[in-house]
Amino acid sequence: MDKKVLIIGYVWVEPTSSAAGSRMLQLMNVFLENNYKITFASPAQKGNKALNLVELGVDEVQIELNSSSFDDFISDLNPHIVIFDRFMMEEQFGWRVAENCPDAIRVLDTEDLHFLRKIRHQQLKKGEEFSNEALLQSDDTKREIASILRCDLSLIISTYEMELLKNVFSINENLLLYLPFLLDKINQEAVDSWYSFEDRKHFIFIGNYFHKPNVDTVLQLKQIWKRIRKKLPDAEIHIYGAYLTQQIQQLHQPKEGFIVKGYAVDAQEVVRKAKVVLAPIRFGAGIKGKLTEAMLSGTPSITTSIGAEGMHEDLPWNGFVEDDLEVFVEKAVEVYTDKNLWEKSQQNGIAIINTMYDKEKLAKIFIQDINTIGKNLVKHRQENFLGSLLQYQTLQATKYMSKWIEEKNK
Repeated sequence: MDKKVLIIGYVWVEPTSSAAGSRMLQLMNVFLENNYKITFASPAQKGNKALNLVELGVDEVQIELNSSSFDDFISDLNPHIVIFDRFMMEEQFGWRVAENCPDAIRVLDTEDLHFLRKIRHQQLKKGEEFSNEALLQSDDTKREIASILRCDLSLIISTYEMELLKNVFSINENLLLYLPFLLDKINQEAVDSWYSFEDRKHFIFIGNYFHKPNVDTVLQLKQIWKRIRKKLPDAEIHIYGAYLTQQIQQLHQPKEGFIVKGYAVDAQEVVRKAKVVLAPIRFGAGIKGKLTEAMLSGTPSITTSIGAEGMHEDLPWNGFVEDDLEVFVEKAVEVYTDKNLWEKSQQNGIAIINTMYDKEKLAKIFIQDINTIGKNLVKHRQENFLGSLLQYQTLQATKYMSKWIEEKNK
């Protein structure tokens, strides 16, 4: 009998636009390598940057919010595993999955903890210090934590978020799996293909501008760029990424070396040609695809403690982690001009990728965890009483709200 996985996507998969798209593709590849039949379903509109999943052997299905047509669809499919892409999809479809396929393992791919990113942004705007007390008081936190508790397993992308969930929210470790990006190890062949220090030039930042931390980061870069340019008059910074806002486009000033390039068809290639990635990230959560991309490309990076959070444990960073903008500027210039420091930073990046993001090792742990839960699903759920309580309460509340919307839409 075929092993079947249903992935309910918040958006369609765009690996060239965001780290979230790359992450989803990594998960699908793990299931395909383990002979699972995958169906990817989403209520979102499909953009022109979306990957053609059918070419990978994945079925694509458009689904509707607040429609009993999903009940028929999932009953016919009868998947063994259902993966919710972000907690919003679990809120929308979790009760329908529980009702129509009660024996399916429900997995939440958090992508990052949305409440953490949102509250950090709110506190930054108010000029407040970040605090766990603010997290505990937030309705956004309660929604996402409830979603984690209702699922059989939640995939957590950073070590910082794992510790937060276990220590601040007392989430049972059996409900969580640390699963960062699943990346190929950097071997000597990859290193030999990298451009040398002498063959590279300019700074770079790349991001998806639907994502507020990326917009804020470019505004930070604009603020400090004159100081870098004063010390390096021939250097430029190139701003790449999908879904440019007008606010970002207006920052384009070639005479000052601040160049807004926009969408990169081959993001990895533009990062490979750059000398240094700059990412003064002030708020956010999870791990940053732009920074693992830099390591995979042999490109050192200067970022903040929020940027590097949960990404490297005790291993030295592939560049510098600096929150003081004056020192940030100094370190950017230092790495850009010092070949020995640049090459040492590159080696640090190799160590981080090969130690923390080893696809082969992490994929095995993931599949083993899924198999263990599948064999002991009843016991696993009995040990998660809060989850079953929330499942019962939420199923009732969400179910009747959804049915009301469905009737209203008729």
